[in-house]
Amino acid sequence: MNKILEIKNLSKKYHTKDGEITAISNINMDVYEKEFISLVGSSGCGKSTLLNIIASLDEQSSGELHFMKDNFRIGYMFQSDCLFPWLTIYENALLGLKIKKELTKERETYVLNLLKKYNLYEFKDKYPSCLSGGMKQRVALIRTLALKPDLLLLDEPFNALDYQSRLAISKDVYDIIKKEGQTAIMVTHDISEAVSMSSKVYVLSKRPCKIKKVYEIELEEKKDPIQNRQDKRFMEYYNKIWKDLDVNV
Repeated sequence: MNKILEIKNLSKKYHTKDGEITAISNINMDVYEKEFISLVGSSGCGKSTLLNIIASLDEQSSGELHFMKDNFRIGYMFQSDCLFPWLTIYENALLGLKIKKELTKERETYVLNLLKKYNLYEFKDKYPSCLSGGMKQRVALIRTLALKPDLLLLDEPFNALDYQSRLAISKDVYDIIKKEGQTAIMVTHDISEAVSMSSKVYVLSKRPCKIKKVYEIELEEKKDPIQNRQDKRFMEYYNKIWKDLDVNV
């Protein structure tokens, strides 16, 4: 696999009225094409800060990020689907392209094909209120994929959902990412989610955030996030990661 991103000695410090706070300390990470990476750690440890720095929504205090191609494109999927209720599904799916001023007939056709491929085409002229939570997340992902990103960032994308919806939607999102050949980094506090979806899991320490352990997830036969939980190695990874986490915070 080709390396697409190299992170070297990345640190982030904030200055507050009470003094300097180190949020991230000396993070080193390589990201390869078509990998699905999960970042897990205790609440407030700096997972989202790291994601925001990769997305250029925040700036590191020291260290380097090297993107292995010019015009490297990043897509960001947040906890909320962020669909505009007054726009149709099709209009929502095209919104990123319009904002970037990259809307062409070719891109419109690409979005329509994605809507067809993932069973949303018949709803393209309806509004978000007509869709289930899972369908809204699929639209949000299609809106992001319309920009053809080199790297997809997901910040706890299923956090606001109940358990059953979370399982179903994680499968939908996983299937789309795999079928479209995307590279993804996901922040999650859910160990089961991380093990069942990822090719690699980074366990992060409590603040200041450091990498404690990296797990290559090697299940007998990787299928989807629901079936992967039945793999006999699933609980082995789960228990190891649980022990590595700083849970008493």
